[in-house]
Amino acid sequence: LRTIFNRMGFNDQEIVALSGAHALGRCHTTASGYDGPWTPTPTMFNNLYFSLLDSVKWTPRDWKGPFQYEDEGKSLMMLPTDLVLIQDDDFKKYVSMYAKDQATFFADFSKAFNKLEELGTTGLKSTTWA
Repeated sequence: LRTIFNRMGFNDQEIVALSGAHALGRCHTTASGYDGPWTPTPTMFNNLYFSLLDSVKWTPRDWKGPFQYEDEGKSLMMLPTDLVLIQDDDFKKYVSMYAKDQATFFADFSKAFNKLEELGTTGLKSTTWA
């Protein structure tokens, strides 16, 4: 994660905040090869991804697809890059913070996502919306 995101100018906190986008949606075998949602509420943007990442026992999924993790109920999944966020102490402190404080996650995600959206652009001007 750091190799990819650091070269774009993102720090650990921003990497973890952006990973919170996994609160939305699911993986499809036809698109990525992976399968399943990260949370039971894949159409709601919230901090549940972090709460589940930090509290659920994730085990390797036994299947013919790419390596991924699953919960005990076999209804949720995490990617290896997700688990790195709780295996690395510098990342984990942000996972724990966002699991406890949705407002902080929302604020940090907003800043990091804006930075991602503007990456590589120049000459942007503020716009006043009517």
